[in-house]
Amino acid sequence: MNANELLLAMKQIEKERGIDREVLIDAIESALVSAYKRNYNVNTVVSASMNRETGEISIFASKSVVDEVTNPNSEISLEDAKKVNPNYEVGDVLEVEAFTKDFGRIAAQTAKQVVIQRIREAEQGAIFDEFAEKEGEILTAIVQRVEKNGVYVEFGKTDGIIPFNEIIQGESYNPGDRIKVYVLKTQRNTKTPQVLLSRTHPGLVKRLFELEVPEIQNGIVQIKSIAREAGQRTKVAVVSFDPAIDAVGSCVGQKGIRVERIVDELHNEKIDIIEWDQDIAVYIAKALSPARVLMVYINEDEKAAKVIVPDNQLSLAIGKEGQNARLAAKLTGWKIDIKSKSAAEDEMEFFDESADETSFDDEQPEDDENID
Repeated sequence: MNANELLLAMKQIEKERGIDREVLIDAIESALVSAYKRNYNVNTVVSASMNRETGEISIFASKSVVDEVTNPNSEISLEDAKKVNPNYEVGDVLEVEAFTKDFGRIAAQTAKQVVIQRIREAEQGAIFDEFAEKEGEILTAIVQRVEKNGVYVEFGKTDGIIPFNEIIQGESYNPGDRIKVYVLKTQRNTKTPQVLLSRTHPGLVKRLFELEVPEIQNGIVQIKSIAREAGQRTKVAVVSFDPAIDAVGSCVGQKGIRVERIVDELHNEKIDIIEWDQDIAVYIAKALSPARVLMVYINEDEKAAKVIVPDNQLSLAIGKEGQNARLAAKLTGWKIDIKSKSAAEDEMEFFDESADETSFDDEQPEDDENID
């Protein structure tokens, strides 16, 4: 390959594989150094340089000045050294230009292997950098295969894995399926960068809402908190910074189309969207939706709340296996103790005089949206 062909080949690799030109030049120079040492079986200092404009390559090997040459690949006679510079003496070291045309087949193969390895390392580095920047984002992936340690997917230049502890229980995956995944992190402790993904992370729900809801994209509506039990139910608290914009309505969309798309992506996971409130008592009452709340007692010191609900709303407030109450506690960050009205009246110690009390109309209608 002549110099012009080499420059064209480098340009093509740079364009197709996204590898910086300087990385390619460094790979070629390193390859030629390895090839020289392999070809002449020397362990001397060798350097190579490539002209960035012309593509011409020069190789220089350090040789020791001696009276009698025993190894012409690492030594030079005093007589020949003085032809270069009369001041050279025995024991000095000078650089002598070498010629790649003398390389044999094994040396050429060595050079090829070094270049390929450097290109592979550069590609892997570029992939790692690219996906390291995407941590916390969502990507569309295509399922490749399911193995005992997780689901392998592909996107673009590399593959990723959804470990089994990050898979939604009950979901099935078939080769060719297109799914949204949340990027947890990228690791470099393997031969190729490994992208760890999730289908259970609350961030997946947040990013899906950001994709579907323009008001979230432009900052008018903000997701304040998410509590999720993947595959079953998620609660999302939202707030609007524009009085004219309904935060919950924006997320639900006309006829529920926005949230339905998210529910479909999550294979019918139930989503409750509630309006965040700076009044923690009101916020907790909304977080327990779809149950109606009569009264909330707040203990700021313990960050705990005692909630009274109508007798016929107790099971709804607690939820199946305690799920509704558990998600409400995660969503608000408060401990929540729920009592029915009759039980609270029977247990007077429930009413803590030091707690702040907030009452709600027994007939209050639900003012938040719930997707069942």
